[in-house]
Amino acid sequence: KLGLYLKANLENVTDLKPVDEFEWHFKIQCGSCRETDENWITFNPHDTVDMSGSRGTANLVMRCKFCKRESSAQFEPKIEAYNAEKNNNFQKIAQFDCRGLELVDFSPRDPWVAEGIESGTKFEDIDLTEGEWVEYDEKSGEPVGISEIEVQFKKEK
Repeated sequence: KLGLYLKANLENVTDLKPVDEFEWHFKIQCGSCRETDENWITFNPHDTVDMSGSRGTANLVMRCKFCKRESSAQFEPKIEAYNAEKNNNFQKIAQFDCRGLELVDFSPRDPWVAEGIESGTKFEDIDLTEGEWVEYDEKSGEPVGISEIEVQFKKEK
């Protein structure tokens, strides 16, 4: 199992998370030949793909373009929100069961949602493609933003 951890600087917003229909973009390394595909591979928790040899299903099933070995990745049930209480610290936002592959990079892109800390204003369609987002909260009269995004992966139990 592999945990995806996000670190960001949230300004006057909290509970940052991807929308339900979010397409997750990863760089993937083959667990056999250790080659990393330079293309961003996209999948989401709602995808269901059959594994060859009727070994069940996963959210992502792919063959390494270098060694041709099949591998898979499956989202674990809960996607977590990034909370302002632990601002500027790594927080786990998702967990994956990876078989024969490793997720080595994540591109946040869009759309994400967050909430104004003081006002409760819902911010939708947050685009993190450029690595930051800035807006104004009309209710609280405060600027809001997300910046300094970093990601890391950790092996989980």
